Amino acid sequence: MRKVVGFAVVLTVAVGVAVAWSNVRAKDAAPTKGPKIVHSVYFSLKDSSPQGREKLIAACKKYLTKHPGEVYFAVGPLAEDLKRPVNDRDFDVALLIVFEDRQAHDRYQDAERHQQFIAENKDTWKKVRVFDSTAE
Repeated sequence: MRKVVGFAVVLTVAVGVAVAWSNVRAKDAAPTKGPKIVHSVYFSLKDSSPQGREKLIAACKKYLTKHPGEVYFAVGPLAEDLKRPVNDRDFDVALLIVFEDRQAHDRYQDAERHQQFIAENKDTWKKVRVFDSTAE
């Protein structure tokens, strides 16, 4: 009987520790604030040469990466060899940033590095198209 009671106490303590640990882990996890925001930007440049494209790509990498709440970042030139009838080819450089939520996107829009990127590069743009969407 003593072994059964001892085992029951050990089991109860173990279950209690497991439940407490799972509650701590749940509190450590970031709460979901809403859907992710996909920020897609397509730049048409005044100088669409390979050098002009590379200059903007370098500026994107310098100013637009590693913002708080940024989940994914990618930038690159138009894929010259993809010429299907459905492809929109009216751009030189594409930028894609996924944010964890709307608040992260909004902070990014006002961020000093984002504003500096715009100030330093806007004169090189012929046209900019921005597509923001949600993603589950």
